[in-house]
Amino acid sequence: MNHIAPHVAVAALGSGACLHCGAPAPDGAAYCCGGCEAAHALIDDLGLDLYYRRRTLDPELRAPRPQDEPAPDYAGFTRATDEGACQLDLAIDGLHCAACVWLIESVLARQPDVTAARVNMSTSRLRLGWRGPVRRGEELAALVRKLGYRVIPFDPSGFRATRSEADRRLLRAMAVAGFAAANVMLLSVAVWAGHSQGMGPATRDMMHWLSALIALPAILYAGRPFFASAFGALRAGRTNMDVPISIGVALAAGMSLVETINGGQHAYFDSAITLLFFLLVGRYLDERARGRARGAVEHLLALQSGTVNVIAADGTLKATPPSQVAAGARIAVAAGERIGIDGVVREGRSDIDTAMVTGETVPQAARPGDAVFAGTINLTAPVTIEATAAGEGTLLAQIVRLMEAAERGRNRYVALADRVSRLYAPVVHLAALATFGFWTLVMGMAWQPALMIAVSVLIITCPCALALAVPVTQVVASARLMRQGILVKSPTALERLQRIDTVVFDKTGTLTVGRPELANAGEIDPQVLRAAATLAAASRHPLAQALLRAAGPVAAASGAREIAGSGMALDTAAGEIRLGSRDFAGDAEAPCRADMELWYAAPGAAPVCFRFRDRLREDAAKVVAELQRRGYAVTLMSGDRRETVAAIAQAVGIEDWQAAVKPQDKAAALAALTAAGRQPLMVGDGLNDGPALAAACASASPATAVDLARNAADVVFQGDRLAPVAEMLAVARRSGAVMRQNLALALLYNLGAVPVAVAGLVTPLVAAVAMSSSSLLVIANALRLRGWRGR
Repeated sequence: MNHIAPHVAVAALGSGACLHCGAPAPDGAAYCCGGCEAAHALIDDLGLDLYYRRRTLDPELRAPRPQDEPAPDYAGFTRATDEGACQLDLAIDGLHCAACVWLIESVLARQPDVTAARVNMSTSRLRLGWRGPVRRGEELAALVRKLGYRVIPFDPSGFRATRSEADRRLLRAMAVAGFAAANVMLLSVAVWAGHSQGMGPATRDMMHWLSALIALPAILYAGRPFFASAFGALRAGRTNMDVPISIGVALAAGMSLVETINGGQHAYFDSAITLLFFLLVGRYLDERARGRARGAVEHLLALQSGTVNVIAADGTLKATPPSQVAAGARIAVAAGERIGIDGVVREGRSDIDTAMVTGETVPQAARPGDAVFAGTINLTAPVTIEATAAGEGTLLAQIVRLMEAAERGRNRYVALADRVSRLYAPVVHLAALATFGFWTLVMGMAWQPALMIAVSVLIITCPCALALAVPVTQVVASARLMRQGILVKSPTALERLQRIDTVVFDKTGTLTVGRPELANAGEIDPQVLRAAATLAAASRHPLAQALLRAAGPVAAASGAREIAGSGMALDTAAGEIRLGSRDFAGDAEAPCRADMELWYAAPGAAPVCFRFRDRLREDAAKVVAELQRRGYAVTLMSGDRRETVAAIAQAVGIEDWQAAVKPQDKAAALAALTAAGRQPLMVGDGLNDGPALAAACASASPATAVDLARNAADVVFQGDRLAPVAEMLAVARRSGAVMRQNLALALLYNLGAVPVAVAGLVTPLVAAVAMSSSSLLVIANALRLRGWRGR
């Protein structure tokens, strides 16, 4: 084989990376482009070069490289404050780490008219404030863009902050309840101790009045979430766990106030407010988890559809929200930009990353006449697209609607604790009513002390242990899974995982690692591999990056140019060197045929084929076999090509598989399984899996999945192994048994406590010890899950 061309290519190598974005730089150059040079100079001039030492660049994310694209009109999104200042919320694309946050905030803080510049890393939101004209916002946003970050207006109607108003209300209620509970408990301890130390009635009454002054306003404020939920349930003709809690808290507080007014010996303010505090802690954490999921989904949609560049009649570009784009409008899409509308390519050739929508691993060539969809990424060259659908008419919007519909169906699932409470609550209330009737009608007791005994029945049977029976098991099981890199996100996920009988896998990124690897490296001459890698280093195509990883660190060849939709080319003294598709650089008659391939052609040498594969997760076949051994039916559904899916199914031992499945068809298939009486678990990682993840009885995604898939999933697992899927199912089944044991223990406690309360023998100390003992018993039983080693 003639190796002249490879040596020529190696001679053209550069040796460094761009000092700003880290991408390969041309030979002898410190920067890959003028934009990076200007960004580096700006950071250096401001004395913020510490950024380069602190930052951690994620190779999977877009490099912080300044983009030459028209700026949106920020004036319509700018708000004037009462103090005469302006505020603007921006969504930032390209944040990698805390150093990015520090850099943006520091650069903006150096501007004398800026009054606020705060970046939220988790939501990628920049809140900007300044004193001056509205148009100043465009200059400040341009400053952030100059650093290499893409910024778009943050639209509050389409993107809510994860810290919702409901979260803030719960946080305030929890803080009030915690403060009140701590102080009332101190007073109660003093009263209990005073019973054996000769405390006089006057001192005891003063303690009770102080407790009332602290507890009653706190109960009225902090109990609103439970009171509102209980009222809504009763109005709908049903009960939930909030009904006995609300009644017990209200009656305990009311009767304690009556006892305090009458100089009675016992008050239950501490029990009421402490119960509220602990229940509010659990509810707040649950709402925060749900809020984070909603916020991340909305952030993803906001970045995907912020603005598109409409080509006006005079040829100028106008940044326009996708919802305002009319069918037939022409849209300019730059290389590296996410497409915001559905349309047809009219001018230009490029490669489109469709993995988020179709699940395809390899980017698809886009030529005039080809359809493209919102949410996909234009990789290699600018194109002009004629819009066919925008806003709510796009495929992306359809996927979101499918997810919402599926979530509504899943939300009909009733948690185990609430199902038990439908029977428990009426029984407890009837027992309290019967107690009141017995003491007044049979025993002739006055109604006030009889009512106090009835309230004691409600308090001692207040569902502390019952309320803990399921949640504490979920916490222990979730903690066990968390230690193995498995995050359980939904409060009912473990209960639904217990019912699973069918496991449906996606292919790309689920059974496979979702990252192409060179399959025939041993067949390639090392010099040829290295020479091809010098061309690959100048491309962001996934196969080119896989080739570069296989060759080791090399710099991009100076003068390499990208031919959209075809590959890379380099002019040398011996002739043109090419790396790309079979039609561009390969041999049409060659027997080398692969789903993923690149060809390298050099003057005087036969073309060389590089074959790639998406590597299976190392334990995929073992996990599939284990699931089948346990009795689960295992299915494979993928949007990829039939030949690729068939090979993967055979490799892991799955007989039931489907290929080229569209997102809506996946959701329909999951719905059909459910209608047939099956309980499917969907395991997927792409945007195209979102509706199916929401439609399944339960769902899981790897941590490498796109944001929308991770947020639609009930469980997210880390690592390159598939074993977490088998582990989560095993732990869920075991936790189900523990949940049922805890419910039985809680009910047995109540059966033993009710006669004591009915007999009028309950004091605050007895109630506190009894409720604590039952709760500790439930917790101890749940903790056995930590050491469980079964499967």
